[in-house]
This record gives sequence, C-alpha cells and structure tokens, in this order.
Amino acid sequence: MSSLLIRNARVVPVTDPAPDEPVDVVVESGVVSAIVPRRSTQAGRDESQVEEVVEADGRWLIPGLWDQHTHVGLWTVASARLDLAATRTPEDVLAAVGQRIGAGPGGPVVGYGHRSGTWTRPATVRELDAVTGEVPVVLVSGDGHHAWVNSAGLRALELPPREDVVAEAEWFAAYPRLEGIEAASTGPAAYRATLERAAALGVVGLVDFEFGAPWEAWAERWHHGCDLLRVRWAAYASRLEEVLAAGLRTGSPLPGVPGGLATVGPLKIISDGSLNTRTAWCCEEYADVPGHHGAPNQTFAELVGLLSRAAAHGLDVATHAIGDRAVSSALAAYRETGARGSIEHAQLVRREDVGVLAELGLTASVQPGHLLDDRDVTERLWPDRAERCFAFRWMLDAGVRVVFGSDAPVSPLDPWLAMRAAVTRTADDRGPWHGEQILTRREALAASTDGQGTVSAGSRADLALLDRDPLAGTTDLRDVPVALTVMDGRITHRG
Repeated sequence: MSSLLIRNARVVPVTDPAPDEPVDVVVESGVVSAIVPRRSTQAGRDESQVEEVVEADGRWLIPGLWDQHTHVGLWTVASARLDLAATRTPEDVLAAVGQRIGAGPGGPVVGYGHRSGTWTRPATVRELDAVTGEVPVVLVSGDGHHAWVNSAGLRALELPPREDVVAEAEWFAAYPRLEGIEAASTGPAAYRATLERAAALGVVGLVDFEFGAPWEAWAERWHHGCDLLRVRWAAYASRLEEVLAAGLRTGSPLPGVPGGLATVGPLKIISDGSLNTRTAWCCEEYADVPGHHGAPNQTFAELVGLLSRAAAHGLDVATHAIGDRAVSSALAAYRETGARGSIEHAQLVRREDVGVLAELGLTASVQPGHLLDDRDVTERLWPDRAERCFAFRWMLDAGVRVVFGSDAPVSPLDPWLAMRAAVTRTADDRGPWHGEQILTRREALAASTDGQGTVSAGSRADLALLDRDPLAGTTDLRDVPVALTVMDGRITHRG
C-alpha cells in the first residue's frame, strides 16, 4: 500500500527537466515510486488504496530542504535570550542589559547577537560589572566565537577572572556549562518546537554541530517527539576517542534512533576563529590592527593528526576555516591525509584554493546569510579583499560541490533567507555586494536540497509543496509559503 498520493503537483526542475504539466506523485515506503499524468492509472493504484491523498491544486513540488550547518541547542534557546542583534556599540549592550535586569524577575541573564567587529573599543568586565552587580551575565557574540561575561558569570562558568572577553577554544570549552545557569528550556519540548518551525519552512534535515552535545541526547529527544527531521550529528575533536571507541562512523545510524533517520555526521574541527572576533586566520593583516593576521587553533601537525585519525576510522571531517590562510592550511592537510569532507564557511578564499577544493572533491559548506551580516564589517576589516568573500560563483564555476546552511543561531535557520542572500547579495536598498558572485535561483535551490535533484521516481520521499514557484523572477524568496512538508514519506507540516 502506498502511504501518500500527491495529486496535481507541478514538479520544479531543480537539476533535470521536469514534466510540463501537473502530475500525480506516488510515495511508497519512504521513496517516490512513480510520477504519472494526472488521474492516471499507470501507478497501479487508485485513491482507495493509499493511506492519504493530498490535493496540490497546481502547487510547486521540490525536494525537501536541508540546513547543512546548525547548532540546534543554541538555536533552541535563542528565543529566550536577551536579543542584542540590534546593538551597535558596547554602550548599547550595557543599556539593554541594564534594562533587562531592572525589569526582570532576577536570576542570570544570557544575551545573544552583539557583533563587536565594528566597535571602536574593546569591551571590559569592569564596565559590565558596574551595570549588573552580582547577577550572572553571559553575552554570547553573534558569531558564537566569544562571550562578554561579568565577574559573577565567570564564577558560574568556572572561569578565571579577567578584563576581556572569553574567546575561541576557552569559550567553546565553557559553553556546555552555560546550561547549568540558564533558565531557558533545552528539553525535548523545546527541541520539538524548533523542529516544527524548521519543518514549516520545508526543511527535512539538518547537520547538528552543537558544541559538546553527546549523541545519546538525540536518541532521548527522538523518543520524546523530536522525530520530524533527519539529523546528522557531528562530533568534536575533544570527543574523538570516545566516538571511535563506540565504533561510530560517518553515515552509520545513531545508536538508539530507529529507522536510520538520525545518523553520524562528520568530525568537526575548528581550525581558526571568526571575522568579528578578528581571530580568522588570514594571509594579509587586519586593516585596523597592523601586523595582526588572526591565528590558527592547531598547528599544522595537529590538524594533520586529527584528519588522519578520522580518515583511518571512517569519519568525514568538517573543518571550520574562515580566513584564507586557514582555508589553504586545511586544504593542505586534506591533501596530505586523503581525508574526505568539507570546508565549513570558506568565507575568504584565494582563487587558486577554489581550484584545490574542486580537485580534492571537498564540499564547500557555506552560509549565505552571513554575507548580509558581515558586509559592513568586511569593508572595514578586510577592505582589500572583499571581492574574495563568499565567492560562491567562483566555487560553482570551478566544479566545487556547494551546500547551504545557516550556522543558526548566527543567522536564522531559514533556507529561504540563505537562498535569497545568494541570489541578491543584499539585505537592504543597496545594490548587490560583489554581484559577480551571485548565483541563479536554480543554483541556490540545488545547494539547499542535500544533493536531491528534480523530484522523480526513485527520489527520497523528502518533499516540500510550495504556494509559489521558487524559480520565477517575480517570487520573493523570503516569502514562499510552504503548504506541505514530507519527510521519509510522512507529513511533518501542513500550511
């Protein structure tokens, strides 16, 4: 018995051509088993033989969308945090924190979203203490690479006193302890709400790069209703030995999750920092700090060692590399070890390294939404190399496999925002930022579907039915209502 029949749908030609007229789509056992003319008997089924019939009324059918780079726990709690995205100076942040403490019921304050790359001075613990007193306060930067923490917050996170922010490796190690002082829920119900919001956007899968999260947590969530999306769980280098001891390999099912819908993803390595924190490792110096190039988080030998160990045990590797020197170093390590996987972010690249990406068969896992946030700070900190930032056109033209993600909560878990950013390269009334790197709508959509092309017989039954044609030039990609989302043949959202 087929589980689902979608009547009268227009198949969008994501990669290969699609039928010119609306068709009926038959789904059986998690696979599209047939696409036939409307009301045809060619599928060998009639409506009485299917579990559910959906009338598409001529809507547009695409493969389900993926977010290839998320921090699901961070995104889940973000809605309960003090939103600092609109702040522009340390004084703005201090005012917002003071207002929250004055109006709140007491207890710790966790904020998120400030971007210090355009600030004209560093933030200090002393000035935050003056506003907050003994209330623990932890303010996570918009790029996730540092936190401005007051003295009470430092004690709560078991960190030593200081005057500056907590950044990079020290912050990543401290982040899991934030759960102990944060009031926001991170239980299964909160995760379920996050996945429901994603499914409503046509999302059927994500790669979870949550810091320090054990794979067992997804098994627990799965059995409490968090089974709406496919999940690939990524391990961090700090847990590599534990992962290997458990016999986990990229692509293998996560223990405790039935049906193979949650699997082991890559090993995640953070090889450098970020632009806003000025820790991305670059060939040229930062414009506002003479002689400063950022820095790597590992020596080259350490990076090679991690890639070698992962490759020898069947793990793909996702290497965070934002600065161009970090990208070059990572590519050299992949070449030396033969490891497979991706460069995550690839925000600033040299033209010659794009060719190496293609030659090595690596994936460029990029976040188009970041170009909207980083346009102005790039022009300030990297003004002599902005044309090499978010170089999606170079990558596709060179034959690199490009996939889209959000890095949520750095930018929203919203594939439509990512696609629009790649197609327009602007978020306001300014023209496209380096429009020579613009992608077509079809290319942006293809980068959002986890390699699933035009829906056809044999496709995974991961589908999204849209109220508007996403390839039409008149369609605003930020406003594409999703009428239906199907994951593994099961309806996970109805619009």
